[in-house]
Amino acid sequence: MNSSRIVRILIVCAVFTALSDTAGAQQENSSGQGIKQDAKAAGRAVGDAGRDVGHATRDAAVKVGHGARDAGVKVGHGARDAGKGIGHGAREGWDATKHAVKHVFGKDD
Repeated sequence: MNSSRIVRILIVCAVFTALSDTAGAQQENSSGQGIKQDAKAAGRAVGDAGRDVGHATRDAAVKVGHGARDAGVKVGHGARDAGKGIGHGAREGWDATKHAVKHVFGKDD
């Protein structure tokens, strides 16, 4: 479930809570106070939903950032290993060429 869907669900819950409390408050002749309390509760619910969305966004950003870092490390290590392999191969090729030339001209090791 993504954060957008969670926010919508929380807002709908806050509105239903506010409406149900408002109906009860109007029956007790203190509807003004009930509406005020309901508005506070709805505001808190929206604030909580915003905080939850912020946390979810942060968590997603951390996962993406760590994934990018890990991918970069793997690419870097792969390039390092490839460079070592090329260097070792070149050195072995040079040694083989040098040995062959000495062998051809009769100057064996």
